[in-house]
Amino acid sequence: MPPGTSLVAPPGDSWVNSWSGSIEIGVTALDPSVLDFPSSATGLKGGSWVVSGCSVLRDGRSVLEEYGQDLDQLGEGDRVGVERTAAGELRLWVNGRDCGVAATGLPARVWAVVDLYGKCTQVTVLPPEPGFSSPTPTPTPPLEPSAPPEDSALGTSRDEAFMVSPAQARPETFPNSLESHNDFASMELSEVVSNAILSAYNGGLLNVNLSSPPAGEGPGSSGAATSPILTSNDALLFHEKCGTLIKLSNNNKTAERRRPLDEFNNGVVMTNRPLRDNEMFEIRIDKLVDKWSGSIEIGVTTHNPNNLEYPATMTNLQSGTIMMSGCGILTNGKGTRREYCEFSLDELQEGDHIGLTRKSNSALHFFINGIDQGVATPLTPPVVYGVVDLYGMAVKVTIVHNNNHSDRLRRNNAILRALSPEGALRRAAPAAQAEPERLLFHPNCGQKAAITHEGRTALRPHATDDFNHGVVLSSRALRDGEVFQVRIDKMVDKWAGSIEIGVTTHNPAYLQLPSTMTNLRSGTWMMTGNGVMHNGTTILDEYGHNLDRLKAGDTVGVVRREDGTLHFFVNGMTQGPAAWNVPPGVYAVVDLYGQAAQATIVDDVEVTPVPEPLPEGNNQVSPSSPSSGVGGSDLRFHQLHGSNAVITNGGRTALRHNCRSEFNDAIVISNRALRDGELFEIVIQKMVDRWSGSIEAGVTAIRPEDLEFPNTMTDIDYDTWMLSGTAIMQDGNTMRNNYGCDLDALGTGARIGMMRTSKGDLHYFINGQDQGAACSGLPPGKEVYAVVDLYGQCVQVSITNATGPMDNSLATSNTATEKSFPLHSPVAGVAHRFHSICGKNVTLEEDGTRAVRAAGYAHGLVFSTKELKTEEVFEVKVEELDEKWAGSLRIGLTTLAPGEMGPGAGGGPGVPPSLPELRTKTTWMVSSCEVRRDGLLQRMNYGRNLERLGVKQLDLGIRVGSRVGIRRGADDSMHILVDGEDMGPAATGIAKNVWAVLDLYGPVRSVSIVSSTRLEEPEGTQPPSPSSDTGSEGDEDDEDEEHGLGGEDQVAIMPTALEFLENHGKNILLSNGNRTATRVASYNQGIVVISQPLVPQLLVQVRIDFLNRQWTSSLVLGVITCPPERLNFPASACALKRAAWLLRGHGVFHNGLKICEKFGPNLDTCPEGTILGLRLDSSGGLHLHVNGRDQGVAVPDVPQPCHALVDLYGQCEQVTIVSPEPGAASLKSTGTQGDMEKADMVDGIKESVCWGPPSAASPLKSCEYHALCSRFQELLLLPEDYFMPQPKRSLCYCESCRKMRGDEAHRRRGEPPREYALPFGWCRFNLRVNPHLEAGTLTKKWHMAYHGSNVAAIRRVLDRGELGAGTASILSCRPLKGEPRGGFEEPGENCAPPREEQPPPVLLSPSLQYAGAETLASKVQFRDPKFQRTHQAQVAFQVCVRPGSYTPGPPSAILREPPDPHFSPAELEWVTKEKGATLLYALLVRVE
Repeated sequence: MPPGTSLVAPPGDSWVNSWSGSIEIGVTALDPSVLDFPSSATGLKGGSWVVSGCSVLRDGRSVLEEYGQDLDQLGEGDRVGVERTAAGELRLWVNGRDCGVAATGLPARVWAVVDLYGKCTQVTVLPPEPGFSSPTPTPTPPLEPSAPPEDSALGTSRDEAFMVSPAQARPETFPNSLESHNDFASMELSEVVSNAILSAYNGGLLNVNLSSPPAGEGPGSSGAATSPILTSNDALLFHEKCGTLIKLSNNNKTAERRRPLDEFNNGVVMTNRPLRDNEMFEIRIDKLVDKWSGSIEIGVTTHNPNNLEYPATMTNLQSGTIMMSGCGILTNGKGTRREYCEFSLDELQEGDHIGLTRKSNSALHFFINGIDQGVATPLTPPVVYGVVDLYGMAVKVTIVHNNNHSDRLRRNNAILRALSPEGALRRAAPAAQAEPERLLFHPNCGQKAAITHEGRTALRPHATDDFNHGVVLSSRALRDGEVFQVRIDKMVDKWAGSIEIGVTTHNPAYLQLPSTMTNLRSGTWMMTGNGVMHNGTTILDEYGHNLDRLKAGDTVGVVRREDGTLHFFVNGMTQGPAAWNVPPGVYAVVDLYGQAAQATIVDDVEVTPVPEPLPEGNNQVSPSSPSSGVGGSDLRFHQLHGSNAVITNGGRTALRHNCRSEFNDAIVISNRALRDGELFEIVIQKMVDRWSGSIEAGVTAIRPEDLEFPNTMTDIDYDTWMLSGTAIMQDGNTMRNNYGCDLDALGTGARIGMMRTSKGDLHYFINGQDQGAACSGLPPGKEVYAVVDLYGQCVQVSITNATGPMDNSLATSNTATEKSFPLHSPVAGVAHRFHSICGKNVTLEEDGTRAVRAAGYAHGLVFSTKELKTEEVFEVKVEELDEKWAGSLRIGLTTLAPGEMGPGAGGGPGVPPSLPELRTKTTWMVSSCEVRRDGLLQRMNYGRNLERLGVKQLDLGIRVGSRVGIRRGADDSMHILVDGEDMGPAATGIAKNVWAVLDLYGPVRSVSIVSSTRLEEPEGTQPPSPSSDTGSEGDEDDEDEEHGLGGEDQVAIMPTALEFLENHGKNILLSNGNRTATRVASYNQGIVVISQPLVPQLLVQVRIDFLNRQWTSSLVLGVITCPPERLNFPASACALKRAAWLLRGHGVFHNGLKICEKFGPNLDTCPEGTILGLRLDSSGGLHLHVNGRDQGVAVPDVPQPCHALVDLYGQCEQVTIVSPEPGAASLKSTGTQGDMEKADMVDGIKESVCWGPPSAASPLKSCEYHALCSRFQELLLLPEDYFMPQPKRSLCYCESCRKMRGDEAHRRRGEPPREYALPFGWCRFNLRVNPHLEAGTLTKKWHMAYHGSNVAAIRRVLDRGELGAGTASILSCRPLKGEPRGGFEEPGENCAPPREEQPPPVLLSPSLQYAGAETLASKVQFRDPKFQRTHQAQVAFQVCVRPGSYTPGPPSAILREPPDPHFSPAELEWVTKEKGATLLYALLVRVE
């Protein structure tokens, strides 16, 4: 199209109303004679500008959202045209009116392009109107039609216009009626209208007329008369009346829910008119938030939006409404089809499309990403409106008119081109050509990707805004042995993760590209990070060089060999075989994910040949090991190594496979001898906490070819020097202990280096710091090789870039190492982290493991995320200093939970500017060399002066990199550690629940965490030198502890090691050999599944490790019967709608619907340390176990196989798979009871086994009712000597606690046995028993009863020690018959005892429901000191009663409520007058 010329195109001689969208028009720099036409004009790349609707797209991407007149609103008879000006501008003309500049910078050679899309089915090219004048006034003589120019390409130098007549605009073979064409008689119009792209060859002003055709030339002679004229109101938009939180934009095409983080509903929108038959109503999800459960819902309704009072959510509407919610269909708010389709709306992502259509046969169909999900309901009312509910996670949607070219590729593209002889020739021509030799990227790419440079370069243009949707594939399948290699051109620092590469069997022309390629569940192999995934499941965990650490300029490649093996390359180095049996004809895939923003295909890059595997033996050669001929200073691991070692990453990485079953035989050695002064440094990349001992490192004078690799390197008895722990060993003998570093104490990310000096000294370096000479006398003229033993806990190491020659000063600066191997990725789920609540000048980085003070010298407080356990060390490293400030780093412990000071990482209102001002709760701190408590000086001259940590070089040797830590000792003392050295106790009397706190004050500007939490291994297999004690814990004390009953069904324990599946919620990090799951963000997305299926009669248990009280609700437990490896987990388990049985709170749920209420204990109140288990019985019934106690069948007849599922929701942030403690796993432990029946068991025997949480976690820790009763008991000011010490002091019988223990309501006790009720609803405080009594015998042989009392009498009864004579005031609030009205008075000192006076009777009852009635146990009001609320409280005593000393009878008290129906009224009240007949057992408290 010459400059200054215009193409005017009217939408065609035919018009249909079955489609949304209409004509698209623009220009392209692509030569149509060789163009492989896409399905729509918006699919044109390589320099194409298209106006679609009211948007301008360049190469398929929107560059202008609101432009000119909406082409979708045009009707028959309208005229539309495009013009390229001499200045390179693109202008749109509508009905002779210039709409302005649509785009600039057009090339000189462009062709006009028209897309007959949607409603537009026919157009006619018109000459320019008389009077039309281009902005460029240069006259252009017309060309004669019979003499076309020789050069018909774009951009001819002559300013000419080619006028296309209406007869020339339409080929003779184009059918007058699509229905009657012989080749397309059976095809619907929907199969062809989306592929009609016309190209005007060197046209001038091309007018395309939308007027109706002459009679007989259209789809029917009556078509023009019967077709309605499309008005502006016919466009499918959102109605102006909508939900209260909805904001409409983009000409009512876009709807957005306001305040999405505060509100989850009131987001209903409807279409502005009813849907027509076969009309597609389709929306695109533009924005989601990760806060709520549930997501978008879509459907139809008969209600007119003008008359409808919009509900909060559309499923609340009880008439005329059909909605798709999740994967089910709801009619009038009730579920009619639970599993309508395999897709769930709750699992869709941003960019996904959802559509619906009402067919002419009244059937309603839903579409997800263009795929028909089938008939949702066969009978749909004739007049329905489209409706969308922006619920939960769904925030923003836009109505789309099928202008997404990737969706259209799924349609039958090129159907209409078959009507044209030119199109047929163009399609047949490539078949006659040879397959192109060069590999290119296919034009069908991810939504956020673009292809440039003639298909050689792929990029994410908006890489700083989006991190995914960057998938690109090769244009053809790879040949066997053909290497596909790309160079990373551009990186961004905003995201985590980076480039991923692999192969797929899917043809890119027909593939609906996912947001990331690892989401594809079929025919795909990808290398991601340093692992390999097949169909979205990890098949190699530690494979090669970590792709996330690559930089711009690095190259990655992939090749499929003839034998079906798949190999990856990094910087030309093969990483070894990654997969086997890969089928031929696979396409290469590159996923520009995260940091990777642009990549280019590179040719003729040398890669190392893939070596043939060598025979296995003790000296094994890894397939990916480099040749031993690698010279220079490029140190690598040698191809010879121990039998359990594997060399990957081009010889730079060594790992021990089967690390949980093998702990040795993993020796690796350098590929050449070390030179004098040359550093060989490695970084620890992976550890397991199963074994004792860890990495050993050193040098040997034995050549690798001469070395017979032993089990461990310390077994060598000649020419070998090793560091093991803190011991320096020569030839297997210890030469020196307590060397400056301890290898057993190093964790993931630590760097270890070794170097022989020219003097023959061996030096070790830890994290770049010289630890001094370890030994001397290494033979100077003899070659020594670096050797590493991947022993015990150490699993994987890599050679760092710091490896190489060093200067004679042994400088410890190691900047290159830290840049190449950043240490910001601590062990997942194990590393300590800083709490999000911090000082206002603090910025947290690297997943909360690094804290930086961004401004000023104060406001730098940071806290640990969790309470410190006993003997747990919280340690940081000083990283950055600001020498202009004075002062000191401050560190300490506080009882103030960080969450109580305000939300947000920006600092809550309660975060003080410095640590001395933190006085809200008790805080201990060390500042300089002073120890303070709540800001008050307690001690001076303590330890090493922390001010000197900020000095870069001191006589003490402290510099940047110094480490400072804090520890709470088992003796309640606080210890400070500097560079690993314990400075001794700084303070004593430290509280139990404390958080570490640091103040980045003065010169210390940034610190990073170097410590990790201590995870206890539930099973004590600890080779190499294990010493497991499986003995019993000793006999329990029967008089105070409550033990379990015998005679229950025996439960077996899973014999094999269980672990969580790698496929889990996105906020989950697995650690501890995949036995511990930690939710690291938000409150949801925390689903984990145990990899092994449940086996009948085998118990699977998890322990709650950590609860976060800032959330509500807690974990969900259950089973699923669908394969978990391929399951795309929703935000919470409640959204699982297929084959899921869940236990949540008090209820049991199946596929999201509650099927049982009040089952077992409330899981939301389970405290830390609670052990929950699931078991299938022989009949398929699912049992819940709480701390070993079977709660009964929750779900009968569960299908098998099934997998146990845990949802770390709300408060629950960490769980660990555990096995029962020795002696407590099986209820057989009560076998010492012999032949005693269940009714004969003492209540104390039952509860100690069934309620046996780990000693580190009190079962009452999280019970608010117990805490309230304890605060009331403290208000009574009773001497502590009356009560049992912890942990036997108290026991709560609230509904949650007693269900958690599985307490039965009634027990039998004594000789002869007599029944009594447990004190449900009360809290029991156990009393000390008189040591002179045979308490053990009394508590078993005597009966148990209760006595109601009042607050005023408690102290007197406790002082007396029994309910005996003269205790009238403690019987109840009413006086007894024989008692004076003034009450009982103690006799004077000189008074004689009353003559023959009978003591008043003592009223007892086996039921506390009777003894605790208000007439017998008076209520008293009190104010809770913690929350300042008023409550009513009652007190009673639990007593042991001597059999035969009392007389049972009917109740004598007047009761407001009927007595306990379990007991006979004739035996509900026991009366005794005997002295010494009762023994105080416990004080009972009830609070209302």
